[in-house]
Amino acid sequence: MAEQRKDIAARLKELREIKDRTEDEVAAALGVSLADYRAFEAGDADIPASALHDAARILQADLTELLIGEAPRMKVFSVTRRGGGVTVERRRDYQYRNLAANFAGRKVDVFEVTVPAETGPSGTHANSHPGQEFDFMLEGRMRVRIHGNELTLEAGDCIYFDSTHGHSMEALDGRPARFLAMIV
Repeated sequence: MAEQRKDIAARLKELREIKDRTEDEVAAALGVSLADYRAFEAGDADIPASALHDAARILQADLTELLIGEAPRMKVFSVTRRGGGVTVERRRDYQYRNLAANFAGRKVDVFEVTVPAETGPSGTHANSHPGQEFDFMLEGRMRVRIHGNELTLEAGDCIYFDSTHGHSMEALDGRPARFLAMIV
């Protein structure tokens, strides 16, 4: 995970420099302190998945370029087989698997997200990002906190929300929760 973090950090820095943006500009656009942003670029701190998503948008790149260093090539369709996709473990709280990373010009980012059973209180850290999000529960149960509301979702349930509002997910019943997340 540390090696992956260093690789992503180096790509973030290189992309920022290619786009002729300063650290201050990108940090401000991401809503993080300059010190935190510098830690991201140095590979000294995990970059939250939402910040990676936002950085790609800010730097006019595809998220896949930041994650694996290659631009997506598929333009008509892209198939991701069971267990495939680009895995991102940016925070201890959640594991993300990008299911459409190979499709160029995506209008939606699609992730399989797993919230580990041991997340507990750390999983209650609120996250926000531009756009809207649709989450469809695949297995397990989880508590969703958003904008002062607390909901429990089970397999087959879904939620659609304005993702600029802080939101967090927490697995329940001592089991992981797995859901499909689409970020528009």
